[in-house]
Amino acid sequence: MRPRSVRRKTLFAALAATVALVSGATTVSAAPVQHRPAYLDAGKPVPVRVADLLSRMSLDDKLGQMTQAERGAITDPADIATHRLGSLLSGGGSVPTPNTAQSWADMYDGFQRAALTSPLRIPIIYGVDAVHGHNNVHGATIFPHNIGLGATRDPKLVGRIGDAVADEVSGTGVDWDFAPCLCVARNDRWGRTYESFGETPELASSMTTIIDGLQGRSLSDKGSILATAKHYVGDGGTTGGVDQGNTELTEQQLRAIHLPPFRAAVQRGVGSVMISYSSWNGVKMHANRYLITDVLKGELGFSGFVVSDWQGIDKIDGQEGFTAEEVRTSINAGVDMVMVPYDYVKFIDTLRAEVQAGRVPMSRIDDANRRILTKKFQLGLFERPFTDRRYTSTVGSAEHRALARQAVRESQVLLKNDGGVLPLGKNGQKIFVAGKNADDIGNQSGGWTITWQGSSGPITPGTTILQGIRDTARSSAVTYDRNGAGIDGSYDVAVAVVGETPYAEFMGDRPAGMGLDAEDLATLQRLKESGVPVVVVLVSGRPLDIAAELPGWDALLASWLPGTEGGGVADVLFGDYNPTGKLPVTWMRSAAQQPINVGDGQDPLFPYGYGLRYRRG
Repeated sequence: MRPRSVRRKTLFAALAATVALVSGATTVSAAPVQHRPAYLDAGKPVPVRVADLLSRMSLDDKLGQMTQAERGAITDPADIATHRLGSLLSGGGSVPTPNTAQSWADMYDGFQRAALTSPLRIPIIYGVDAVHGHNNVHGATIFPHNIGLGATRDPKLVGRIGDAVADEVSGTGVDWDFAPCLCVARNDRWGRTYESFGETPELASSMTTIIDGLQGRSLSDKGSILATAKHYVGDGGTTGGVDQGNTELTEQQLRAIHLPPFRAAVQRGVGSVMISYSSWNGVKMHANRYLITDVLKGELGFSGFVVSDWQGIDKIDGQEGFTAEEVRTSINAGVDMVMVPYDYVKFIDTLRAEVQAGRVPMSRIDDANRRILTKKFQLGLFERPFTDRRYTSTVGSAEHRALARQAVRESQVLLKNDGGVLPLGKNGQKIFVAGKNADDIGNQSGGWTITWQGSSGPITPGTTILQGIRDTARSSAVTYDRNGAGIDGSYDVAVAVVGETPYAEFMGDRPAGMGLDAEDLATLQRLKESGVPVVVVLVSGRPLDIAAELPGWDALLASWLPGTEGGGVADVLFGDYNPTGKLPVTWMRSAAQQPINVGDGQDPLFPYGYGLRYRRG
């Protein structure tokens, strides 16, 4: 219903027109009719609202909508309206002070208020890499990384995790998640292997249920956020497992291995797709019009918007910074929004010049805006631009931590259990725990936790694997020493929690060795020399080269990167839950076998899908 004052003016205008007709007057002087713009009318269909708004937008309005800046680059919030910015993001570790859910919500609302001072009052959409929980936020629930979720083989659980993540993200105001990563990891040397659900397109496709959880049945559902399928396409298949490298495959192979998860994501209505840094047969994906426009938008029917990766267009020519050629190439290829963290003014100026020179057609600009604005309307941002504080209390809630603990225990893959050393006993056993990853939330959470690369130590609240063991052991005695000092033959069992420390992306590439480090090997040697059975809990983002050490271990449990709920590991170690996880990737006999994948004829240490149980059922 219109405001009373508008209804009254409309009535007076109608009366004046009637008088004029009756009197035969040729001109009528009446109060002007004031109509609410169609784009601000929530009762109108989204396409109508989008078309109306587009008709009112200047070129600068449109270029701003295609621009995403890093929050840390905004020194004056007024710049958001001045440059008509369509989006902001927090890169890994880019957080408010203090880093609390409340501070995030306040920050978001401040940026949104600034955006709404622009003439057309177009709200921003704010993006984060919530790739295993709202992982930038201190106190958020940190779920297992995707490789662990792939081990669960439980798409329904993964959908529930998406729903929980959406609640926590919504509680901080953020409305766009750069997840899920749908890469198919084909070489475990790759530093992003843990961001993959597994090495087969079928497994990655089955886990697109997380999109349903993130976005809800429709984007207008309360607590829903925009999901992002990334990184399109082929980033998990680069030669040598090199991050941002070159995927050298025929089109048939690319379509068979790497495209199916994106097809599944589009079928689920994913709202955005992020382009990969990598190349396909020497052509940078950010410049690949065929794969972005013809295949993704045309053949697959993707109706959302395409976003670049962080400074992704800069990398087209391999030089630092972006050029006018890179800008027009990426936009004409089909990129709709460009992540230019710091150089957003330069980007807008450059794109304006390209449009005015006719090198980027207005039809391309309008198409990009239509796609972006459609999602903003579907999210309800024009009606509800600020944080829904009802969700703020869900950040790190007991309910979400219980769900994460379930995901942890379902992700555990039992690879060896000689003599039935597992499950551990709760009644009077003497248990010695060692290893650098036993009592370290940072190590068990991995990269993309609080900061981009992650870090060791008590970086966020949670339960370490050691604490989980102590909480579950009941009357069994638990002794801990990181390096294994003090163990002797009086113990019934030794549990070594070893493996990787945090990394992300190219920092995690392993072109050379993929084995345990010197500290882990020394700890394991001390435990072995005690003569007691040794159980190894391997915390890692990928299979490690362990074949030489494996004969000296009585049991091996692959725990992947479980996140903040280490109690889920203990649930399986003590037999409260049967280990049900299955390998989402093939486990190599040696690093020399990489790449190794199911069906390639190589002889693995453990095959894809392998996983032991304590008991049937």
